[in-house]
Amino acid sequence: MDLFTQHQKQPLAERVRPKTLDHVIGQDHLVGPQGIVRRALAMGAVPSMILWGPPGIGKTTLAQIIAETAKMPFETLSAISSGVKEVREVIQKGRLRGKLLLFIDEIHRFNKSQQDALLGAVEKGWITLVGATTENPSFEVNAALLSRCQVYILKNLSEDGMLRLLKQAVSLDEDFSQREIEIKETKALFQIAGGDARKLLNLFEVVVDTFDKSEKVLITDELVTHNAQQRVALYDKQGDQHYDIASAMIKSIRGSDPNAAVYWMTRMIEGGEDVKFIARRLLISASEDVGNANPTALVIANNCFQAVSAIGYPEARIVLSQCVTYLACSPKSNAAYMAVNMAQRKIRETGSLPVPLPIRNAPTKLMKDQGYGKGYKYSHDYPGNFAYQEFMPEGLEHETFYSPGDNPRENEFRKRLKFYWKEKYRY
Repeated sequence: MDLFTQHQKQPLAERVRPKTLDHVIGQDHLVGPQGIVRRALAMGAVPSMILWGPPGIGKTTLAQIIAETAKMPFETLSAISSGVKEVREVIQKGRLRGKLLLFIDEIHRFNKSQQDALLGAVEKGWITLVGATTENPSFEVNAALLSRCQVYILKNLSEDGMLRLLKQAVSLDEDFSQREIEIKETKALFQIAGGDARKLLNLFEVVVDTFDKSEKVLITDELVTHNAQQRVALYDKQGDQHYDIASAMIKSIRGSDPNAAVYWMTRMIEGGEDVKFIARRLLISASEDVGNANPTALVIANNCFQAVSAIGYPEARIVLSQCVTYLACSPKSNAAYMAVNMAQRKIRETGSLPVPLPIRNAPTKLMKDQGYGKGYKYSHDYPGNFAYQEFMPEGLEHETFYSPGDNPRENEFRKRLKFYWKEKYRY
């Protein structure tokens, strides 16, 4: 292979990009034997859809496979570089051809007028829209367009999925299949990749290419870590470090380090990150990490989001800095976050338990005759606005989901709850 050909060689992630649903790893809920996308393709009824998930897990690949399997013309647009003009040109193609699949990468970056331009074409069936986004579509996609699409969530790969992906890459790639490759250790590969298939394959290729083609390739954690450190990249809002640096900011806030938190926030700003993306992460952290230890944090974070949405860059950096440092310096509690997690686990374990009759709504005589609302005590009629009664469903009478954190404000919560509920809950 000459130097020019070597330079032109596609990355491994591109060379082994799946061509069929059977080669897609880690999304069985969509493409497995009973997967909703596979069943839709089998029935010949492919809906418009939004593919929501982190980067590097195959949203573009899945769109291409859907178009190929359904025998539909495939057009793609990037929300970063395309405007209303390009959207209308593709819609016109769909109108003339009868139907095509339009894939829009990072659809959350389309503004309202760009998204509105798609509505009529989707409704008339000129295009089947497949939008890809790393952001919650409920926040970033117009309600009218979202109501016309199915939302499918793609997941990061598990460790088992990442290992299967590596083995599949070795067997399918023309170059790697001719080499002796032993994956002795995987911890560093999996840790750095974090479930991102593209990042995993790119790193794997870098490590393999450190060996001469005549050598046996032995993948170890030490070798992977060394090569990863040699290839530390600048922040790229479309690249793999997008979520790594956002994670670093949140972990710095959680760890009460305002200096590190503002550093990582500024790395994102200097990299051209959308200020609303940063503010949205701060909103989450205000509840997840600060919580009831300082409820004002959520107010500050919400005001921060509203402010940066109104003023934009560059002034938004000042508001973001104020919010980041406030959250980092606040007392911390994840008690509310843990409470909802525990409640979700219990609900999945016990199912839909019936609401106790005394606290059911009783708008009709029939319901009252059946005991709905009977025995309910209106708390405000009692001293301290509290009446001891049962609100939990049968079987969960003593379950404790919310356990106040160890901080001044939540210690007051605990004291009050113990006074009211005595030994009923574990406070």
